[in-house]
Amino acid sequence: MKSTVARHGATMFVAIVAAIVNGCAAFNYVESDAPVAKANIEPLAPRPKIAVVLGSGGPRGYAHVGVIKVLAEAGIEPDLIVGSSVGALIGAYWASGASATEIDTIANSGGPLTLFDLNPFADRGWIRGQKLQDYVNRGLGGKTFEQLRTPLIVVATRRDDKMPTFFTQGNIGVAVRASSAIPHVISPVGIGGVEYEDGDESLPVAVRAAREAGAQFVIAIDVSAHPSSTPPGVDASWIARDKGRRSRIDPEVALADFLFHPDLGYWASPRKSYFEMAQRVGEADAREKISALKARLVQTGLVTAQRN
Repeated sequence: MKSTVARHGATMFVAIVAAIVNGCAAFNYVESDAPVAKANIEPLAPRPKIAVVLGSGGPRGYAHVGVIKVLAEAGIEPDLIVGSSVGALIGAYWASGASATEIDTIANSGGPLTLFDLNPFADRGWIRGQKLQDYVNRGLGGKTFEQLRTPLIVVATRRDDKMPTFFTQGNIGVAVRASSAIPHVISPVGIGGVEYEDGDESLPVAVRAAREAGAQFVIAIDVSAHPSSTPPGVDASWIARDKGRRSRIDPEVALADFLFHPDLGYWASPRKSYFEMAQRVGEADAREKISALKARLVQTGLVTAQRN
């Protein structure tokens, strides 16, 4: 009797461990509100006048908050927001109607544990990403893409062929989680049986998505390191990675009508002091260029001189 109980207990323990391992190693969202993956974007109606594309970059993405603040002060409001990775995270709150100040407050409301949940059993990422998904959906009050104030396109990458995918419908938290799934750091996200990872792997600054949506004027924000900021002695593998990333960014920003590219230096950090610095640099860069941007918009007739 005792051996039978022990045997059943051991079997149950193995089953529980297996369930934990499988649950941590894979995630497949199949609920009715699952975000809809698109290989291409259909033109929006009405046609967006101004689109802002927020690039990927992890902690560097805090520079977006500084740029958004200056755009708002200048009266420049986008009709479309596109975001990859951290750009998708910040873009989701901006599209919901949050101001730069409110986004800043939200970002400072918790540390890394707010977004990171350890996944010790997985071999494809030591962070699960469920906390990030819940954080976004809770912060947005459960809104879906369709309920946002400003249309939003979230960019992710199909894991099997590295092709970009665009989300414009359904659960925003799941889409942002997919867009932020850094390979080997945050586990890839399955949606309808297809796995997705970080938008940075395909389109770090997805200007083409804004163009496909019909945007008449596209403002791109690239928060990647300037090539000139690479310090001596950086490992060759890092330099190769940076070159690969630039090869994905440069063709995209060339399609933009206006570019913000604040110089944040080479090294990034998850420290609060770095976030504050990135915001300051992003804001300073935007203030330096905002007059030129307003002049360009007036020339196009998309805004009037009175808003200048």
